[in-house]
This record gives sequence, C-alpha cells and structure tokens, in this order.
Amino acid sequence: MIAQALADGLLTGAIYALGAIGLTLTMGILRFANFAHAEMMTWGAYMALGVLTVFSLESAPLGPLTFGWPLIGATVIAVFLTIALALIIDRLVFSRLRGRVGHLTLVFASFGVALIVRNLISLIFGGEATYYTNELQMAIELAPGLRVMPDQVFMFCLSLVLVAVVHLFLQKTRLGLAMRAVSENPVLSEINGISLARIVQWTWIIGGALAAIAGVLYGVSVQLRPEFGFQLLLPLFAAAILGGVGNVIGAVIGGFLIGTIESVSVLMIPAGYKVAIPFLVLLFVLYFRPTGLFSGTSGGK
Repeated sequence: MIAQALADGLLTGAIYALGAIGLTLTMGILRFANFAHAEMMTWGAYMALGVLTVFSLESAPLGPLTFGWPLIGATVIAVFLTIALALIIDRLVFSRLRGRVGHLTLVFASFGVALIVRNLISLIFGGEATYYTNELQMAIELAPGLRVMPDQVFMFCLSLVLVAVVHLFLQKTRLGLAMRAVSENPVLSEINGISLARIVQWTWIIGGALAAIAGVLYGVSVQLRPEFGFQLLLPLFAAAILGGVGNVIGAVIGGFLIGTIESVSVLMIPAGYKVAIPFLVLLFVLYFRPTGLFSGTSGGK
C-alpha cells in the first residue's frame, strides 16, 4: 500500500512540478503571486482538446499509451496558444499596472484574470467533464502491490526531461543567466544592460509553455473540467513556496513532496480531506520556514 501511494504521489507530483516552475518564475521575477497561472494550465488542456475537435482528430493510441500523435501535435499547438494568452494578458493587464501599483493590486488583478479565463473556457467548451480519449489501459505491475499506467510512466519521464531542460536553460544560456540576475536584483540588472521587458516576456513564454504541457498531462491522467485549474492552485502555490520562491529546482522538489504527501495521507485520513493537505503543508512551511526549503531566487541553486 505504501509503495503504491508513494508511486502515485511521485506521478502526481511530476505534474505539480511543471506547473510550479512557471509559478515560481513569475513570483521570483515579476514579484507577485499570479493566481491566473493555474487557469493557463486549464486553457492549455482545453486548447489541445479544441484542436482535436476542430480538425476531427481521434487520439489513436500510440503503443501502450491511450493517446498518440494527434494529441501530441495538438499539445504543441496548445503551447503556442497558451503563450499567446499569457502575453496578451500581460499586455492588457499586468504591463499597465507594473511599476504603478503595489504587489497586492497585481495579485487582485491576477485573481480577476483567472475568473475571466475560467468562465471563458466554460462558455466555449461547456461545464461538463470530458476526456481526450475513451481508450482503456491496463496497469503494469512493477512489483507486488505496485502498479502504474503506461500513461503515467510517459508523463513522469516527460516531466523529468522538461525540468532538466529548464534547469540547463537557466544555468547555461545567456538569457537564463539574465533571468536569474533579474530575479536576484532587477534594478542592478537593468543598470548592467539587461532588458527587463525582454526578461518579463520570456518569463511569460516559459511559464505559459510549461502550464500548457502540465494541463494536458493532467487532463490525460484524470479528466478535463473548467475548474480543475482552480483545484490545482493550492498545490502549486504550496510547491512553489515549499521549494523557495524563485527557485526552480526547489519548486520541482516541492511539487514532488506535495504530491507524495497528498497521496500518502489518503492511507491515514478519508480521501475527501486530501484537498486540505497542501493548505496544511503551506501553513507549516510559512510558520517554521517562510523562505522555503531552498531559500534564494537563483532558479538553479
């Protein structure tokens, strides 16, 4: 039982980790908590569904997976559509407020944006739960009492690859180093010739891309509902704060920890109370270590 719970927690944590990366970058570089980030995950998931629907593509299985190349291609398009949404939101809302109002006003603005995006999705796609595919899948027995779905293995491996790519990007590229510098000290970075506007733009691009992929992966693992982003908001914030605001590796570790703690908690408490676990973890972290497990905002430490 415990082995299965740990495995399920790590698989869920992989999706949390992808979502938390974009959130922690926003919090570290743009200096505000973006409540609309989880809704961009929902937007990305539904954009992939929209592409499949518009082009009448059936997500035929690829090997043991329940999905295939149509969904993979739709996800690529969804990434660009989610990046476009993120840039449009920044242009119409946040760029007009940045530097003119306090951080709390930006937080309230992001909450309003989240409501607009969620209701727009409900208006376009309806409020009913839906799926990418109706294909059934057999679990793989890795060990006695430990079973995983092929989809879950694929999502876990893809998440690890994307985390590694983002880490190397922040550590080895000039743009990544510039983003880390802005995260540490935006004023000093601008004095040294770094374009803050360019860094802000790339923050939204990276965050939007990862949000779209995480949304599609979550939709594959469960089902699509317009409110699933809202339900993921607390685990994402808990992961980002647990790992240390602005720290990408910390957010990844935080995502895995939140997913694991959630999953293991079901062995001790009724499943209906699982949604409260991220909130309790968040309170615990804020009380005992408000800077997170990996304090600092380098994004790669």
